[in-house]
Amino acid sequence: MRDDAFRDLGETRSMCCYCGTGCGVLVQHAGGRILGVRGDPDHPANHGRLCTKGATLHLSAHEGGRVLRPMIRERREHELSPTSWEQALDTAAERFADIIERHGPDAVAFYVSGQLLTEDYYVFNKLARALVGTNNIDSNSRLCMSSAVAGYKATLGADSVPACYADIDEADHLLIAGANPAWAHPIVFRRIEAARERNPELTITVVDPRRTETASFADQHLQIAPGSDVLLFNAMLHVMLWEDLVDRDFIREHTEGFDALRASLAECSPGNVAQVCGVAAEKIVRAARSFGRARAALSMWCQGLNQSHHGTASNAALIHLHLATGQIGRPGAGPLSLTGQPNAMGGRETGAMASLLPGHRDPADPADRDEVARTWGVPALPDTPGLPAVQMFEALREGRLKAIWIACTNPAHSLPDQTRVREALRAAEFVVLQEAYQDTETADFADLLLPAASWGEKEGTVTNSERRVSRVQAAVSPPGEARADWRIATDFARRLGRRLERDIGGFGFASTAEIFAEHVALTAGRDCDMSGLSHAVLERNGPQQWPFRSGARCGVERLYADHAFPTPSGRARFAAVGHPSRHALLPEAQGARQPLILITGRLRDQWHGMSRTGKLARLWGHTPEAAVAMSPVDIVRRGLHAGQLVRVENPRGRIVLPLTEDDALAPGQVWIPMHWGETWLPGGAANRLCASLTDPVSHQPALKAAAVSVRPAGTLAWHGAWVVAASDERALAERIRSLRPVLQGIEYAALSLSGHTHPVLMLRVACEKPLAPERVSEIDEAIELVAEDVLGLDDVGRGVSKRATLVGECLVGVRLLGETAALPWLRGLIVEGAPVGPLRSWLLAPLAQPPGGETLVLSGRTICSCRNVGESEIDALVAGGADLPMLQQRLGCGTVCGSCLPELRARVARGGRETATV
Repeated sequence: MRDDAFRDLGETRSMCCYCGTGCGVLVQHAGGRILGVRGDPDHPANHGRLCTKGATLHLSAHEGGRVLRPMIRERREHELSPTSWEQALDTAAERFADIIERHGPDAVAFYVSGQLLTEDYYVFNKLARALVGTNNIDSNSRLCMSSAVAGYKATLGADSVPACYADIDEADHLLIAGANPAWAHPIVFRRIEAARERNPELTITVVDPRRTETASFADQHLQIAPGSDVLLFNAMLHVMLWEDLVDRDFIREHTEGFDALRASLAECSPGNVAQVCGVAAEKIVRAARSFGRARAALSMWCQGLNQSHHGTASNAALIHLHLATGQIGRPGAGPLSLTGQPNAMGGRETGAMASLLPGHRDPADPADRDEVARTWGVPALPDTPGLPAVQMFEALREGRLKAIWIACTNPAHSLPDQTRVREALRAAEFVVLQEAYQDTETADFADLLLPAASWGEKEGTVTNSERRVSRVQAAVSPPGEARADWRIATDFARRLGRRLERDIGGFGFASTAEIFAEHVALTAGRDCDMSGLSHAVLERNGPQQWPFRSGARCGVERLYADHAFPTPSGRARFAAVGHPSRHALLPEAQGARQPLILITGRLRDQWHGMSRTGKLARLWGHTPEAAVAMSPVDIVRRGLHAGQLVRVENPRGRIVLPLTEDDALAPGQVWIPMHWGETWLPGGAANRLCASLTDPVSHQPALKAAAVSVRPAGTLAWHGAWVVAASDERALAERIRSLRPVLQGIEYAALSLSGHTHPVLMLRVACEKPLAPERVSEIDEAIELVAEDVLGLDDVGRGVSKRATLVGECLVGVRLLGETAALPWLRGLIVEGAPVGPLRSWLLAPLAQPPGGETLVLSGRTICSCRNVGESEIDALVAGGADLPMLQQRLGCGTVCGSCLPELRARVARGGRETATV
């Protein structure tokens, strides 16, 4: 980019839109375009640090794949076509009003998102409850945090996270359960690394079925069987009681229900649960002693505990360890749940979930309903319970719900049992999707697609995992006709209110500041009191934690220092989570037909449904393609081999993936990351196989484990591949969108990206017999395999067809059908972008390596995305004796965002040298 593009460079303070760590960012922009991003050094959540995802936010701020104008589908069999905002919102109001008048307010629903800003959340909640008159509003936070909410309420009395990030610096023992912050919350992990460097006495215990990067960093890894966390925590508490490691004074003076819980622990000795948990009894004892003897013990957890059919019990059992030892309400001590989405906490505060009302109120409580109704100026709020996410889509499938408004989320990827979810979306009379991207899986089912503003274009507030409220500022205007989410909701509310002949005075908001002021007024006197906050206060004083009461000068860093809890008795509660034998460990039984346990998780460089991160080629380097992982023991035992295609299936569906070897997995388990949806894997992804069973209290689905079988996909003997360079992100997004309908019905089809400076798109397919010529032509057209110079080879006898396309002397695309041995080096040549030179005559040859072209094969996985450093470069230096500082000096890896540091340390350690500390 020319220097004059930066002449009027501005910088706007905002927030990262990925995980719930809540990192502050400074967005660099000029001429209405976002040009760069860096960490905000003044933000207390990250102090200027960013992970690989956050550090590339500016690269995703382009129009490629965006919804630029309202789109309407006149009939289900028709394509979406452009329309005006007036026509779109009038149509939505007419359809919703008609359904409400015919079937009642509970025939419609709103499904919103933890990626919305607090002000967006608030308007949607008011729209659903005060105007429509239904409690059918839920958030995709139901899929990630609702069991933590229920666990906090069951034990501490309110959904108030007691601890904060500063406690990482004060703790001398850290218990991390069902979370891999080294990948999912890298900036939190940077803080853990720094804390251990300052305090070598800090001990870390990790509880996880996989030996993750976080587990490898720990002093002790309890590699439990999936679903056995309640048993494990109860066994730890059994040891603490037996060895008198509990705080009996705290239990007596500040808790209730302990005697009943203690009686239920009689059979939970480490010896009794060790076999079921898959962990040696002595390891359980050691973990209990580490926690019980700690001066200050801090716990962290995420989806491994929450996404379970007994997630509330898992959360409560972990919090019991804090209550039994008095490890709460003081520096370094307490439970600290890690939030999956940037503003899941804001949605909980505004009550934008079926089981909540604003200010952490309860929709089942008449007094709470009356209080909110008076504030909103309506006679009453609805008292019929609302539908949580999984049940909402089941009701849509069964016809009890007729219309749904989906905002900023992708249920056709993220919900379990995808076959039923898609049946639900097809059965709906009317589906509205309010979304920034036109290529999400849910867009295929939308009758109305409304363009929403995205990161860098919105302003309002978000709340992170430690209750810290931050101001979000817009750096640029949204592209095309996209609008802020809250404006879309208020415009719709006014139209709907007029058609329903209802008062719409409550939707005259002129700014997000007005919305925020109304929101915080409803928190006054509550556990989440924010009545002292405003946009002006946040802009003047920076991010603030709640409670921040009216008249306060600052928020409260950690809660319950006075040991007074928001329960009727003022005491914390040992909740009756039930005897472990009452809980099936898994959401479904294993058997001869499905003998393996599928566990799901997250990747380091991708986020959720990949609608943003998936379009950045450099973020694919660490995990170059969708795959299923299995332990080496199981691979040998089942006669499989790494690289072959396998079918992973159960009664809910089947997906085909290449097999990879992973010794971090225990025998009997397979692992598939949750990110790949049908955009990248048209045959389906992990959530298709997950059961829709939910926790009875939190209604959170069990997305972490499912019973499956894995068998060779031996009949898929014919293979093909396409690799093309894209000129820019807009062209890339259009190709990806065009390919989805063309690839339907192919049993294995997988898209992936590569490249650091320019994107290269790869499609691999496998079928029982060769693709028909017309299908090949459709793929050629969609992927745009065209150029000024084309080399071709067709061998009908062998069923082989090849094309190589060049621009000048540079290879820009290949198509290999029936013979793909040359795919790795041809892909490397396209990524490198160098002239083909003497290799031109070898482009169509069936060679795994061209003469003298070994360096053209991509050098394995990218370990450092910031510096584009691959594993082969790192391992070569490590084999020669390099330590971590030398790697950083020679290659630059681990010197920018630091997300690769855990893996760099591990590689150095495996190379026979001591792991360096930074």
